[in-house]
Amino acid sequence: MNQKEYSKPLNLRRVDVTDTFWKKEMELIRKEVIPYQWEALNDRVEGAAPSYCMRNFKIASKLTKERSLHKDVPKLIDINLNGFEFLPEEENKLENRFYGYVFQDSDFSKWIEAVAYSLTQHPDEQLEKIADEAIDLVCEAQQPNGYLDTFYIINDMNKVFTNLRDHHELYCFGHLAEGAVAYYQATGKDKLLDAARRYADYIDSVFGTEEGKCKGYPGHEIAEMALVRLYDVTGETKYLKLSEYFINQRGQKPYYFDLEFKVEPKDRDELRYLYNQAHLPVREQKEAVGHAVRATYLYSGMADLARVTKDESLYEACVNLWDSIVDRKMYITGGIGGTHMGEAFSFDYDLPNDTAYAETCASIGLVFFARRMLEMKADSRFADVMERTLYNGVLSGMALDGKSFFYVNPLEVNPLACKKDERKQHVKASRQKWFGCACCPPNIARLVSSIGSYAYTESENTLYVHLYMGANIQKTVGDHSLHVKIESGFPWNGNVTLEIEASTPIESTIALRIPDWCDTYTISKLQDDERTIRDGYLYITKTWEGKEELQLDFLMKSKIVHANPNVRENTGKVAIVRGPIVYCLEGVDNGEDLHLIQIEEKNCIIEEALGKIEEESIIKLTVSGEKAVVKDEEVALYRTKPLEYKKEVFTLIPYYTWANRGESEMSVWIRQK
Repeated sequence: MNQKEYSKPLNLRRVDVTDTFWKKEMELIRKEVIPYQWEALNDRVEGAAPSYCMRNFKIASKLTKERSLHKDVPKLIDINLNGFEFLPEEENKLENRFYGYVFQDSDFSKWIEAVAYSLTQHPDEQLEKIADEAIDLVCEAQQPNGYLDTFYIINDMNKVFTNLRDHHELYCFGHLAEGAVAYYQATGKDKLLDAARRYADYIDSVFGTEEGKCKGYPGHEIAEMALVRLYDVTGETKYLKLSEYFINQRGQKPYYFDLEFKVEPKDRDELRYLYNQAHLPVREQKEAVGHAVRATYLYSGMADLARVTKDESLYEACVNLWDSIVDRKMYITGGIGGTHMGEAFSFDYDLPNDTAYAETCASIGLVFFARRMLEMKADSRFADVMERTLYNGVLSGMALDGKSFFYVNPLEVNPLACKKDERKQHVKASRQKWFGCACCPPNIARLVSSIGSYAYTESENTLYVHLYMGANIQKTVGDHSLHVKIESGFPWNGNVTLEIEASTPIESTIALRIPDWCDTYTISKLQDDERTIRDGYLYITKTWEGKEELQLDFLMKSKIVHANPNVRENTGKVAIVRGPIVYCLEGVDNGEDLHLIQIEEKNCIIEEALGKIEEESIIKLTVSGEKAVVKDEEVALYRTKPLEYKKEVFTLIPYYTWANRGESEMSVWIRQK
């Protein structure tokens, strides 16, 4: 790793996103999703699965107050702490007890994080007031020793940290810390940050290699990267050391989860350790395995730690795991997690389209991992995947109106099969209002609201442009600053304008990614000694003076893509992409039985034309091909005669816009004639 290439995300208060495409998405989050999610967290969305998140905090807050007055307040109810608490069927059956999943607290933390990022772009006194009141309630539930998790505060504090594998306390802490740091950075208010620090201090007193401390680690990762972020904002090295402990302890023998559950080696379920990425020490892991969200959160924490500690062996482990995902286990949309069994990575090249899991949160985790790899080394291969994933695997998880969501993002759908085939019941043909396990909607909200910190990072003298989106940026160089104004036509055209203004001459570098989908690009005339290309980035180094303008044009045209021949599902099929956008067939445009369509081998793309899906301005593609003719009188299951085909023209739409016009079939991969 070259230290000079290290960068960090720009402070969002120095980035004003003005982009036509992404500003619309951010405003959708601000106006629709954040208020909607607040109603959902308070169980006020009719027809949606209840959350009980804020209700649990109210109960925990009440208990904490009572315990401070009376030392011997009993736990509310005896439960089996080795299992989840599921939602009751009827509202009138509610008792003063914990409801929901063990990780329900994290829904608040992700919501407050999204609120924080939104406030950096659009101050809102009323929203900030609601957030402050929610923070007050959450902090009231915190125990005197710093512990803060409503599942155990309500049920039995004697069981704290007794089921690290399943019960998500450290996961909930991680999201709390992420939200607390974001809110502090956005508003300057440190109440939630102080609560997160107190909880981190308590965790630090419990875990470690010292005698008498717990030798365990999180079952569901995120604490690792959250602790590094807590270190970044506070400067407290103990948080960095705690993250390092969790990462280094993972996969060590004797396996902690064996000890936790008193499992004999002969009875060990090796698949369970793969599921938790705990089968090997992290530096020995070369294949991405197990639960895809947990994996990418772990890998993101590893990358954070490698960056801060300049640990070369940890960086190489991250590269190996990145290559495993991107080269052998990633869908063309940036979706990851090929099987619903454990929401997990499958074996290499096993990427089924109609039973794909491709959880929205997993794609978001891949974006986290990508940016952290970019912070260590500006290599376009990381940014290319980040871009593809954002525009496809992430945005597909939310409806165009921001009011319904996909948990699972398949690449092929037959609505009838979703209802009648048990193997495909995890796949939905329409988005849902909310989920009892509602990790994905608030995850989308916090990512989209903070999109500026993924588009741009900086080192002391360099501004890195990883994603092309319109923005006004203040880049500090020594005691001076550059104002950089970016205008972009992405994702529909490759025209980009950068206006750089310096009040005093400043020598600095702007690094611009050259997208992998672009075969040809042009840029305003530069001197040869002002430009160099390295690892897929064009570095422009010069003394900026007054106001200067750079014009870029990345040729954006439709392309046919073939899968690796080892991906058996896609033999004889192709996908079509245009720039960063993946396209698909939908039954609304092309009728049902999409599997009977095949397109021409060459020159099949007839037209790229502006269009709309609902109110979303898009570019639609028209392709030539043919569709098998099925006659009503044909009843035989098998036949010796070949199918007859009729020439037709078919319409493709951006994958992220599918399922916004009612239920119908959908397919990304199309048979090629």
